Amino acid sequence: MTGTMTQPTAASAAVRRIADIDALRGFALFGILMVNITYLASAYHGTGLEDPGFDSPADRAVRFLVAMLFEAKFYLLFSFLFGYSFTLQMKSAERGGVRFAHRFLRRLAALFALGAFHAIVLFPGDILTTYALLGLILLIARRGRPRKVVRIAVVLFTVTAAGYLLLGLAQHAAGDGGIDSASVAAHAQQTTGALRGSPGSVIGAHFKQLPDVAFMLIFFQAPAALAAFLLGLAAGKHEVLADVTRHERLLRRLQWVGFPIGLASGVAYAHASLEHPGSAYQLFALGADVVTAPLLAAAYAATVLRLISTGRGRRLAAVLAPAGRMSLTNYLAQSLVCALLFTGFGAALVGRVPPPLVTGIALGLFACQVVASRWWLCRHPYGPVEWLLRAVTNAARPSWRSRERG
Repeated sequence: MTGTMTQPTAASAAVRRIADIDALRGFALFGILMVNITYLASAYHGTGLEDPGFDSPADRAVRFLVAMLFEAKFYLLFSFLFGYSFTLQMKSAERGGVRFAHRFLRRLAALFALGAFHAIVLFPGDILTTYALLGLILLIARRGRPRKVVRIAVVLFTVTAAGYLLLGLAQHAAGDGGIDSASVAAHAQQTTGALRGSPGSVIGAHFKQLPDVAFMLIFFQAPAALAAFLLGLAAGKHEVLADVTRHERLLRRLQWVGFPIGLASGVAYAHASLEHPGSAYQLFALGADVVTAPLLAAAYAATVLRLISTGRGRRLAAVLAPAGRMSLTNYLAQSLVCALLFTGFGAALVGRVPPPLVTGIALGLFACQVVASRWWLCRHPYGPVEWLLRAVTNAARPSWRSRERG
């Protein structure tokens, strides 16, 4: 018997491409967890004050590293992939001969409903409702030429950054300022007590947090997320992720530019946020981070893509891809587990767990999700929430069990 070398078929290449996208999405999901859990574990986080009960060098170091390496970076990567996947959905609808706009609007409605439930019951920092609303703009922009779409994205990043810089200048001219530490601490303590109470008390606390969260989303996350959507849309139209080996030079360039600039700005962002909250310096750092965080996110993505394109790196892709395929289920499950750990829905540990242990919980939780996702997808074609979203999107009941393989 003679051995033969077979060339990759178009179908196998497509499967690998989707697996690469799923692996990148799984990586982004991990980064989002590393940030979100800090808000779920402490009512002080994001207020400008850190929990006075955890002020050791290890606590401060973990807070600094999470702010520098994770905050405002991974939701951009996730948003980019949302825009990229949008183009895959368009092509799928075109191949199937169905009206894409109606299908996508149903998808956005389902995302908004899931996000509203998530924000009220589990985590006010939900991003799904924002994605659902911004998705309407993405639908309008779907016929735009890639170059024009990229220009709009750059303008969004630039205008948002300029807005923070102008606010910083105005605050500096007014004598700087800062935050009212006593008032903020009293509010954080009150919120902590509510989150440790009954389920009704927890939901009430979430309702009270929603206006502040909405302000942050509208003026910080939403413009940047929309810009990342548009960059993903442009990349998807060019099928950039169809064969990453064709873009080796670009990926290297993203690493060489993104890491030094993004990490340097991340240091300033973390220092300003943790040591000088509410100051003009923090506003300047936020403005700089708006335009440099995308570079660091791109460097992260380039590193993962280059790694998983190698023989040994395929193992990493195999680990991350199942979690990425079930990203919506895993995103909501992360909040559910954290709610059971940190709020009155369960152990009520909010404000009682030091930052290093919080990070350890995040690592352990994601490891469990990696294993659970692989197990689930061996038996089902979609994650449970993905199945529901697909049913609403297509207005038809998808298959629940994977077909038996001969």
